[in-house]
Amino acid sequence: MSRLKITQTKSGIGYKQNQRETLRSLGLKRMRDTVIKEDRPEIRGMINTVPHLVTVEEVD
Repeated sequence: MSRLKITQTKSGIGYKQNQRETLRSLGLKRMRDTVIKEDRPEIRGMINTVPHLVTVEEVD
């Protein structure tokens, strides 16, 4: 299964509460934080909630 490298590029300040909570659920606490997650539908859904705050790359 492939993996995704998710990096927070913008702050969650000023955005809706659910978007800030989604960043926390992904494990992102501050700008430029990076996490590696399995490519699953749940993670893709979280990414689709905050595409303007994160960048996503596929990692093998």
